[in-house]
Amino acid sequence: MDNLRMHGDPPYRVVVAHGKPGAAGAVAPLAKELGKRRGVLEPYQTKKTVSGQIEELREIVENYCISPVILLGHSWGAWLVFLFAAEHSDLVDRIVLISSGPFEQHHASGIMNTRLNRLGAKEKARAGKLMSLLNNAELKDRELLSEFRKLLAKTDHFDLLEDAERVEVNIDAEIYKSVWTEASEMRRSGELLENGKKIRCPVLAVHGDYDPHPAEGVEIPLSRVLENFTFRLLERCGHMPWMERHAGKEFYRIVEEELEKR
Repeated sequence: MDNLRMHGDPPYRVVVAHGKPGAAGAVAPLAKELGKRRGVLEPYQTKKTVSGQIEELREIVENYCISPVILLGHSWGAWLVFLFAAEHSDLVDRIVLISSGPFEQHHASGIMNTRLNRLGAKEKARAGKLMSLLNNAELKDRELLSEFRKLLAKTDHFDLLEDAERVEVNIDAEIYKSVWTEASEMRRSGELLENGKKIRCPVLAVHGDYDPHPAEGVEIPLSRVLENFTFRLLERCGHMPWMERHAGKEFYRIVEEELEKR
């Protein structure tokens, strides 16, 4: 399938969902590493609505996996598996939220300022210019979005491993704008968090203390609505824990421990 990559050998009981809508392949190094010990699927979310991406994930789980499955989601992917678990509880054993975006709007308001304050003067000015251009750009202007993403990547990591596998992702700007507009409105209205009340499976959230997405924006809201919730904060760790020098080993230890639970 064009929207699916397989790692390891079947049966497939683990699925890793990528972050940033339209950034297919971004979690390839993570999925590949986890696939050394088990069958792992890495779906590429291609639909342009939140419900469409949930349905696309359901089709993949039902067609290729032995359920119930363990779903791991990074960043936007954390929201996706969260919403999936709320809608399709019969298909899910547990979910792992990696570097999730905050679940309430008031926790999200300072993310961009945190990022910009980590840039030098010239880069900060360029980031501001790109934000202005992107607000008025055509949906298919991938060059601007790619440049903006690369610039902000500098603000999201604490100390990356020199040999960490890095994937060059060509973001589909149309998917990104369409899905993110809808998802961010779900957060603003409270619909996103409300879905947590329908989740019955165990939920683990893993978050870096240097991630510009504030950890409290994940831990505090989810502690209120989930019945079975565990939160793990990684020190000296940014937005992509599997690439971090100081936190990478601990991140994999936590994840592997979760995947081996019965």
